[in-house]
Amino acid sequence: MKSIKGSCASIFVLLGLFSAGTWAGEEKHDKGHGHDGHGASNELCVGFGPQTPRDIDSQHGENSSVFTMAPDYKEMNLCNIHFHKNAEHKAKAFSIYAGDGEHGYDSGYQCGISKELSKAELAPTKSAICKSEHGELKPGDTIEVHWVHTSCDIKPGKGLGSCLSDACKNPDLRVETQVFTLVNDSSALDFNSLDYDGNMVNGFHQAKSIPGNTGKPVEFLGSTTGPSYSEQTCSPMQVTWSVRPQCAKVDITSVGKWCEDNAFEEDHAHGVRKLVTSSKLLSEIK
Repeated sequence: MKSIKGSCASIFVLLGLFSAGTWAGEEKHDKGHGHDGHGASNELCVGFGPQTPRDIDSQHGENSSVFTMAPDYKEMNLCNIHFHKNAEHKAKAFSIYAGDGEHGYDSGYQCGISKELSKAELAPTKSAICKSEHGELKPGDTIEVHWVHTSCDIKPGKGLGSCLSDACKNPDLRVETQVFTLVNDSSALDFNSLDYDGNMVNGFHQAKSIPGNTGKPVEFLGSTTGPSYSEQTCSPMQVTWSVRPQCAKVDITSVGKWCEDNAFEEDHAHGVRKLVTSSKLLSEIK
């Protein structure tokens, strides 16, 4: 990522975002700009690069800001794993609108397969899963998982702050993305198999695995996400995205265990950013 070089003010903004300790924009609730994007003005952001999330089935985009796509994630260091309740992105396989919600919660998109589950897959769990002030996860819910990667030589940890260091404050960033339906089925995918657990491959910090059987990832240039941002309040970050177009099932109990103990201090699902639909704020998918 070649963002904000040559501008002291922009670098200050970058450092402020990273120092927040969370995936930028996810936990700040700006009363002036709600998740529905209605603040003092409904005018689009001006002067910002392409934004995220988007409908990955639509390639159209008119944003003129261009930056170099980040390297393959296998040539970068994993710096953070987190997930959102419901999908932030939209695609044919996850296009069921969950509603407007509040502050990014109870909004976003759900997998089509979530409406085709068996009674056994939807059976209640014995204990609460990833519970927070915004609720808990239940069988049949949809989550969007983000594996965040950086060009910095760092160790994975909490929030975006783990993606840079004193010696590397302007990294390339890439987010590998997979949308899941939660099922009460121990034979489904174990979330632990997608975790980090100190895994190193060719000298890089890497997740133990990232799904490779859910369609060819759609790659595009975008930004950070989270409910603090909208089409009126844009993210200044430059991020390469790789979003898999199909949903997969994951065992909800394994997700719950991950929330209880992981290297990223993640214990709940984050809210979603409202889908970006203005072509002026989207990059062209090539």
